[in-house]
Amino acid sequence: MRSAQFDDHFPFEEEPEHHGQNEPHARREENVPVDCIVLCIDDRPLMLERRKAALASHGFCIKTASNGYDAMKMLEQSPVDAIFLEYKQEGMDSEAVAYQIKQRFPNLPIIMLSAYTDIPERVLWLVDEYVMKSELPEGLRRAVQRVKHPTNTYGAHTRRAS
Repeated sequence: MRSAQFDDHFPFEEEPEHHGQNEPHARREENVPVDCIVLCIDDRPLMLERRKAALASHGFCIKTASNGYDAMKMLEQSPVDAIFLEYKQEGMDSEAVAYQIKQRFPNLPIIMLSAYTDIPERVLWLVDEYVMKSELPEGLRRAVQRVKHPTNTYGAHTRRAS
């Protein structure tokens, strides 16, 4: 079941603020390495661009892919530190994408993003973290910290907020 409150628009997807971007000492989020390269996979180009701009302001270097095929090609060409994978996408099975990534790159952390509250348990076993869109962008920053500095080896289902 998808949370109606975050159906098509949620706070993270708002236009990023542009003040301070050209300043040499623009504020960056602490505890996120500037060289943290993340691949965002989402079938909506506008959401990818907005997420890229917002996450860049928090110190991430963002690459984007509009589908699983493009994501796999990108991963073959250059490494990333983590994946942000949108759960619900048109014409693409995010579960299959997560499975393929883990088969080819078993140590690459996958962080699932969703406005849905009923993600199947089998999907949660494939990913390292699960972040509700209502927790963005702070939830993504915390998730990257957890996957970069893990304290246990359990699947995302054990760390997901109840």
